[in-house]
Amino acid sequence: MPSDQRSAETPVEPRKLQRGDVLELVMEKPADRGKCLAYHNGQVVFVPHTLAGERVQVKVVKRNRKYAEAHLLSVLESSPNRTIPRCRYFGSCGGCTLQHVAYTQQLKDKHQLIREVMTRQADLPDLEIRAPVGATEPYGYRNKMEFSFSAYRWLSRQEIDSETVYDKSFALGLHPPGNFAKVLDINECHLQSEKCIALLNGVRDFTRKSNRVPWNWRYKEGFLRNLVIRESAHLPELMANLVTFGYDEEFMLDLGNHLQSEYPYVTTLVNTINTSHAQTTFGERIETIYGPGFIRDRIHDLTFEIAPGAFFQTNTLQAENLMTVVGELADVTTNDHVYDLYCGTGAMALSLAKSAARVTGIELVEDAVVNATSNAALNAIENCTFISGDMLKLLTPAFTTEYGPPDIIVLDPPRAGMHPKVAAQVSRLGARTIVYVSCNIQSQARDLKALSESYRAVVAQPVDLFPQTHHIENVVLLKQKL
Repeated sequence: MPSDQRSAETPVEPRKLQRGDVLELVMEKPADRGKCLAYHNGQVVFVPHTLAGERVQVKVVKRNRKYAEAHLLSVLESSPNRTIPRCRYFGSCGGCTLQHVAYTQQLKDKHQLIREVMTRQADLPDLEIRAPVGATEPYGYRNKMEFSFSAYRWLSRQEIDSETVYDKSFALGLHPPGNFAKVLDINECHLQSEKCIALLNGVRDFTRKSNRVPWNWRYKEGFLRNLVIRESAHLPELMANLVTFGYDEEFMLDLGNHLQSEYPYVTTLVNTINTSHAQTTFGERIETIYGPGFIRDRIHDLTFEIAPGAFFQTNTLQAENLMTVVGELADVTTNDHVYDLYCGTGAMALSLAKSAARVTGIELVEDAVVNATSNAALNAIENCTFISGDMLKLLTPAFTTEYGPPDIIVLDPPRAGMHPKVAAQVSRLGARTIVYVSCNIQSQARDLKALSESYRAVVAQPVDLFPQTHHIENVVLLKQKL
């Protein structure tokens, strides 16, 4: 066959996208982590800060075998659901991913994404997924924020383009997307209250003037590591937790005096000492500088003491809706023994205890178990038992012999989900009902598949605890297969 005839009949493969390519795309649909997806000559391209239906110009910044990632250059035709971000750091800061999307559309996009993940990854195409329970306050809702100190300041594009000369050796703020080495120095954040941001700026000013050195991730040295602010939604209580490499009593007392004088709404100051090289706000010990060393908050008619390192849902108002959803799906009776796995400070367990015969909560973090036990006493609830330990080691036949088998299991694991062996252990416990709560639908989908031999998923009810971000809490009801 002549070579020119062969070439005419052989389809020409489209050129693979390369870094630096500038493209014009029409965005197709929302994808994971707040991005949108488009196709270019059959190749998948993910672009942040875009909406489905928009025509945009983008620049390819990353390419692998299956897909490309691009940065937005300009919006040529915008969606009616596009809105003006409230925060001047949006796009530079990794805290929010969806401030450019109207909140009603955020809920629709999250709903669609859950449906796709449950179909594709959990193999549950027929699962009923209800519309998400939206937040009445899509800004200023977070009761906890973790800010980082760094000896490497990241400059936003706006700061780079300005004529201002910045000190890049000190920053207190949040990490830019995908970069845990540097920190964007921020003066505002619309996810917490104005009081919290005033405190953030006050601590920055005080620590800079004190000449204490921020943490240097490269050389693993420095004193200032993190500032964690926790605020009660229902009570006038606020905690400042300074995480440091080592303990400096004189410095902490000076900081305490400063906060009590200038920020009297800070009801307790604690100092977490972390001398490990890990980038974590947990440490070897906690010193209480003033106040009780904890704050209290309420969910419905329950009061909770929240220690510095304890897990507590970061959106108190939406946590109330979450507890209502879990209670309705679990349908606990006065004859039921409930296991609350990964129970944290006991919020879910104590909420269910009023309807149950008894509740057994299990949590790895020992301080959280101490917190949960005191919370039970604080609320005069006597039918809850809290146990500290690794789920992988605890959930044995000996455990169920000692504490009794469960009728209902509530699961609320960390973002990584359950260890595969824990999923198998949960199946063997034989509860008639499982209510699985998760803030990571990918790991939840994987775990649902692992549980599918013994349990069928009945319904999913998302609750949006994280407006302006791509995260959403998803509650799935499972019933034992007979």
